[in-house]
Amino acid sequence: MRVLLIVSSFNSLSQKVYVRLKEKNYIVSVDYALSDELMIKEVQRFKPDIILCPFLNKFIPNQIFEKTPTFIVHPGVIGDRGSNSLDLAILEDKKTWGIVILKANENFDGGDIYSYKNFTMPINKSKASIYRNEATNCAIKAIDELFINLKNKEFSPIKQILNPLHKKITQNDRKINWQEDSSDTIIKKINASDSSPGVKDNLLGKECYLYCAFKEESLKAKPKEIIAKRDGAICIGTIDKAIWITHLKEKDYFKLPATYVLKDKLKGVKENRIPLVLDIHIDTFYELRVQKDDEIAYLYFNFHNGAMSTSQCIRLKYAIDYLKQECKVLVLMGAEDFFSNGIHLNILEDSKKQGEDGWSNINAINDVVKSIIFSPEIITVTSFEKNAGAGGVFLGLASDFIVINDEVVLNPHYKTLALTGSEYHTYSLPKRVGEKKLKK
Repeated sequence: MRVLLIVSSFNSLSQKVYVRLKEKNYIVSVDYALSDELMIKEVQRFKPDIILCPFLNKFIPNQIFEKTPTFIVHPGVIGDRGSNSLDLAILEDKKTWGIVILKANENFDGGDIYSYKNFTMPINKSKASIYRNEATNCAIKAIDELFINLKNKEFSPIKQILNPLHKKITQNDRKINWQEDSSDTIIKKINASDSSPGVKDNLLGKECYLYCAFKEESLKAKPKEIIAKRDGAICIGTIDKAIWITHLKEKDYFKLPATYVLKDKLKGVKENRIPLVLDIHIDTFYELRVQKDDEIAYLYFNFHNGAMSTSQCIRLKYAIDYLKQECKVLVLMGAEDFFSNGIHLNILEDSKKQGEDGWSNINAINDVVKSIIFSPEIITVTSFEKNAGAGGVFLGLASDFIVINDEVVLNPHYKTLALTGSEYHTYSLPKRVGEKKLKK
């Protein structure tokens, strides 16, 4: 079967769908929905048996879905129609949500349903995290069921409930009222807006979008007063306590750590330090945590979107070196959404000395890998529980043993970007994939 994926972005879900279909020996091609004309041309060229749209924010032209069976993966429950559905589910505190796969027709999210799955909404998680985890896993199950149903001659789709399109979530819905909103309410609004479009606000006279928030249990200040900073994040007072915000984005720019965006506006704001590696969970912002079980140490490094700056790499190396003296087995766990995606490209893009800072970043991640490889006194294990990309893949390959979730997608990206990789991959990769595959 020939399957064409039409996508707005080749995101985590699209990648997993692509890998899943290739594993089932389907002939798969990917087309970006840049324009109606280009989509129609690609359909005419590839001649798919079916079209699947795992992540699409454009309407499919009639010329396509009238001639070729076309299925839309919608992140909502039966009867939900419209964009920003996951945003709305978070803002309205939905207990369950889901994925429906509809056959495209002239009605927006109104086609017959060929498969659907529901999931329990996690508490206090961002939209991006829910999408990458619960929603994506649910979508893969629904897509598997879709192909089973398409082969079943006795299968009959169910009618979508043609409710009105739910309202589009605007910045007015997301807007923070610092004089009235509690910490929980502010975090919920930011969670519902991560990773797009963010919550628009004005901090210290600078208009920006807010991302990635954590509750703070000890510090307190006046609403909207910035009282501390830590590892690129800022701590802001609320009516009941304070929250940490890790990333900001100026209009028409890209997302960066909050302190990078506010820069000299934070003069006089003190760095609020915590131990290098926490061994307990507390309500605050931190990136490194260890869980110990006798002589086994599980090291979690929760870097936003898996990107690792020079300073983050240095702290991770110090944490590894410290734990090597405290355990006999060190398990690298990565983070909740990604294991690692290598060096921090956004910070490097923002840098005025890209060459120097890029060289520092690549050397810093190399030092992390070196600390893992040269650990004869302990056993090292990588737990690829989540996706990894670029240098993050090779960081994980440095351990003595590797455990990987069969739903994980690894994207080295070196060859496709015409880059000569680092992270000691010429040392670690041959024993993982063999010399023949290495040369490909």
